[in-house]
Amino acid sequence: MKTITSTENPRFRALLKLVQSARERRTSGLSLLDGVHLVSAYHEYIGQPTEIALSPGGLENPEVAGLLAQMPGVDAVVYADGLFRQLSSVATPTGIIGIVPTPRVAQPDRLSGPSVWLEDIQDPGNVGSILRSAAAAGIPTVCLSRHSVHAWSPRVLRAGMGAHFALRIIEGADLQALAASYSGRILATSVHQGTAVFDADLTGDVALLFGNEGSGLTAALTDQAHQTVHIPMPGKTESLNVGAAAAVCLFERVRQQRQ
Repeated sequence: MKTITSTENPRFRALLKLVQSARERRTSGLSLLDGVHLVSAYHEYIGQPTEIALSPGGLENPEVAGLLAQMPGVDAVVYADGLFRQLSSVATPTGIIGIVPTPRVAQPDRLSGPSVWLEDIQDPGNVGSILRSAAAAGIPTVCLSRHSVHAWSPRVLRAGMGAHFALRIIEGADLQALAASYSGRILATSVHQGTAVFDADLTGDVALLFGNEGSGLTAALTDQAHQTVHIPMPGKTESLNVGAAAAVCLFERVRQQRQ
């Protein structure tokens, strides 16, 4: 297995550029999976990464060794500790980073089935949390508007904890166009307006819409919804974090479908 120790090595410099630049990741069509859990989830749902970066300590990690044993022939390179620390975006690296092609899903002419739509959500932690909740709740598709944070950024990937690979993620979606042709019911969420989510029918083919952290959903998209729902809050808190709100709505749907 090749070991790289120099910061001038072209392979290291190319990988560091991927780590540091969102534009480079978009242009190259590559994403970085930092840690055993993400690499393992990718391997389970999709296959072998294009490339594996390892630290010397990672080679001694039993989980990493076990994962590598499941991927014979994978292009794996060991980077000296100082180099690997520059490549890893986590506080306590596990010693493995997978480099994978970013899955790209084109917006369909017509969307069907249950789905979650995110309009202009900016916080990577919120998007990752919503993706994780959607996957856990059995929602197959998540659509993100053009001005939402990039779903495959390192911070969103960490927050998603592998949920990305269980979902069809449509980025840069024209949500108003999807709404015009969607075959199910569209439910827009609001802080205080509309029906209490516990009294709304969330079963079947529904699209649950969640908006920007500060301004919520745009009026234009809300107007295309069949119903507006809110989460009752008897306490003094003015609103919920959008990630928490999405979890409440998604698992209310799970509860209703169990009845």
